[in-house]
Amino acid sequence: MELLGTQYIGSTPQASGKEMFHAVDPRSGESLTTEFHEALEEEVDEAVLLAEKAFKAYSEISSEVRAGFLEAIAAEIESLGHSLLQRAESETSLPFPRLQGERGRTMNQLKLFAQVIREGSWVDARIDTALPDRKPLARPDIRHMLVPLGPVAVFGASNFPLAFSVAGGDTASALAAGCPVVVKGHPAHPGTSEMVARAILTAAEKTGMPDGVFSLVQGQSHQVGSWLVKHPLIQAVGFTGSFRGGKALFDIANRREVPIPVFAEMGSTNPVFILPEVLKTRGEAIAAGLASSITLGVGQFCTNPGLTFLQDGQEQSEFSNTLAEKINQQVMGPMLTAGIKAAFEEGTRELTDDPTVERIALGKNSGEVNSVSAQVFVVGFEDFRQRPEWSHEVFGPSSILVKGD
Repeated sequence: MELLGTQYIGSTPQASGKEMFHAVDPRSGESLTTEFHEALEEEVDEAVLLAEKAFKAYSEISSEVRAGFLEAIAAEIESLGHSLLQRAESETSLPFPRLQGERGRTMNQLKLFAQVIREGSWVDARIDTALPDRKPLARPDIRHMLVPLGPVAVFGASNFPLAFSVAGGDTASALAAGCPVVVKGHPAHPGTSEMVARAILTAAEKTGMPDGVFSLVQGQSHQVGSWLVKHPLIQAVGFTGSFRGGKALFDIANRREVPIPVFAEMGSTNPVFILPEVLKTRGEAIAAGLASSITLGVGQFCTNPGLTFLQDGQEQSEFSNTLAEKINQQVMGPMLTAGIKAAFEEGTRELTDDPTVERIALGKNSGEVNSVSAQVFVVGFEDFRQRPEWSHEVFGPSSILVKGD
């Protein structure tokens, strides 16, 4: 599939902007082929206006037809074959088997929502009939059901280029509910985003969906996302990413004349608490599991255990030594982007430079351009209480052990 590097305003490719950007191979740091156009505010506006125009017709389409649309999207994604996975691999450095599994997850999400639409109970329909003779007051006839709100903005995640991106769970759920979607593609994988967007648009055409049911805008600038969330016709936002990014969109949404909900899955330190008896009986196994969790996907999962609390003592020392040994053996590959690597290195450098922090493990890296080394730090509980910044996420393969009496 030849990439165009354009916006997709409904089914129409559009490239009015003069600012350009490239995807970058994280393993080499080299720009990939195809220039992508940064979206203009006018293009964002056109995409949302078209979504609003499509809303009435799309929201009134039968459940069976809408379910067929979602299943058609899954089929079109599958039909892209290895070319989609190869492009995603070159833009993210995620291993091919991982991307194969993520593609399957994406397709299954779409199929699952198709089943939910057909089953129908998601609308939560309720009827409370009138009781005109009820004392002391009559009860009116009350009817309730969930209805689609209107156009929804969805933001793709850096670490899941398929399952939490253009056709991921947020898009699938919005389309299932009867809401047109405008996706802001993640700048780290614009080619992957375009390929999936074209699969959605092909499915829309084959199943007779109104033009504007789906659009894709791209760009490196935060301004593109800001324009999208500020638009008065956008009725909700779906976001997966950092706390900083999600909170910025939340603030924009709440400063609107009419605030809108932001459904955000943001970063977390995922604290783990290990009790003394468990440490005695299963310490070695837990250390091995913790090391695997810290380094899984170069630490770029939202489940990465950034904080582990445990009591000081002999068992804690043995646990720390086992964990350090396993981390020191790990070889980490490149992170998703140079920016994510820089943020990780800044966060771990601040910990390394702090005299109250002990680094007990430093793994190896593959030597590729954006590769990093896994790290584990130890701090005392009283010091931890005085340093709230240690509770902030350092996205990547690192963790802090907090020991106390």
